[in-house]
Amino acid sequence: MKPQEIFAELQSLDMENPGVWPTWVHASAVVLAALVVIGFGANFLIKPEYALLQEEKAREMTLRDEFERKQKKVAALDAYKDQLAEMERTFGAMLRQLPSRTEVANLLNDISQTRVASSLEEELFEPSPEVQKEFYAEIPNKIIVTGGYHQMGLFVSSVAALPRIVTIDEVSITPIGGQGASKDQLRMSALAKTYRYLDDAEIQAAKPKPGARK
Repeated sequence: MKPQEIFAELQSLDMENPGVWPTWVHASAVVLAALVVIGFGANFLIKPEYALLQEEKAREMTLRDEFERKQKKVAALDAYKDQLAEMERTFGAMLRQLPSRTEVANLLNDISQTRVASSLEEELFEPSPEVQKEFYAEIPNKIIVTGGYHQMGLFVSSVAALPRIVTIDEVSITPIGGQGASKDQLRMSALAKTYRYLDDAEIQAAKPKPGARK
């Protein structure tokens, strides 16, 4: 059927008596009605549900990302706990290397014996007042010794090998001048710092009192 014939037949349809319409018109009307119903359903029923589905998918992705972040934090927390335990063990081992108040005298004697064993002559060994820190006290000792370069190296390495912590700072080595002095003889001045841990009473006493001005 030509388009002109179809258009003419549509114009001749009796709108008040659809029962006499041709079969193809009935079929077209059914298809058109179905398309209208489908379009209506898609727009008013399926579209809101589709938008809700997209929102739920986005929410699912957000929750998944949040879960992964929290899972990583939990895994990192276990690693942090292990690191903290290792730090506490290391700190405990270092703390055991600090002498108590009663052991400081023995440690100073060990330094003097190390100087003697290194064949150095002592010009000065002067303990200075201790400086209290948060949980330990620092005890500086001014020392001046004379001898050969290798003897001084032996002294410093032997002090470092002591079972207690001793550091050598502010080292100054100069040749010994004057008549009769050997050209190989040197004078070393240094600050040997020893340390001791504070007992609980000392730590409490060092804490600022409530209401006290800083």
